[in-house]
Amino acid sequence: MLSLLNIGLAFFVIAVSPGPANISNATIAMSLGRKISLIYGAGLSVGLVFWGLVAASGFGVILQSSVYLLMTLKVFGGLYLLWLAFLSAKAAVNPDSQSVQAEGNSTSYAGWFVKGIVLNISNPKTVVAWMAALSVGLGANDSTAFLMSGVLVCIGVGFATNALYSVIFSFNGVMAWYQHASRWINGAVSGLFAVAGAGLIRSAFSRESAS
Repeated sequence: MLSLLNIGLAFFVIAVSPGPANISNATIAMSLGRKISLIYGAGLSVGLVFWGLVAASGFGVILQSSVYLLMTLKVFGGLYLLWLAFLSAKAAVNPDSQSVQAEGNSTSYAGWFVKGIVLNISNPKTVVAWMAALSVGLGANDSTAFLMSGVLVCIGVGFATNALYSVIFSFNGVMAWYQHASRWINGAVSGLFAVAGAGLIRSAFSRESAS
C-alpha cells in the first residue's frame, strides 16, 4: 500500500507541474468555463492513459531505444505545440477576432475531447514521466498485478489533476481576471508553447545525432 502511495504522489508531482497540457487546460478553463475544460481535461487524461499503457507494457523502453520512431513522434509533437503557439499569438495580437472564445463557439464537446487526447499523445516524453513515477514504488520482484495497480493509481491521479485544474481556473474571479489580461496571458502561453515545441523538435534531432 505504501509503495502505491509513493507511486501516486510521484505521479501527482509530475502531473501537476506546469507544462503544455496544464497550461492549455487552465487557459481553456479561464476563457470558456468549467464544462469545456473538464471535457478537454478528460481528453488529456485519456492521452495519459495511452502512454501509461505503453510504459507498463515495456514498449516505453523500446520507444526510448528506437531513434527514428522517437524522433518522428517528437517532431510531430513539437510541430503541434508550435501550432498552438501560433494560435495563442494570434489571439494575443487580435483578441476580439482570434480568441479562444471564438474557437470554443465553433468546436463541439467531442472536438475538445479529441484535442486533449491529441495534445498528450503527441508528447512522447510522457512515457519517461510514467516510467519515473512507476519506478518509485516498483521493485524487481513485484508482480504484473502490482504493476497494473500502480498504473491504475496513476490514471486516477491524472484524471483528478486535470479536473483540479478545470475547477480552480474556472472560478468567476479567475475568469474575470482572464478577460482583463487575456492579451498578456495568451502572449505568455504562446511563448511557453513555442519554447516547448522548439525544445521537443531540437531534442529529437540531438538524440539522432548522439546515436
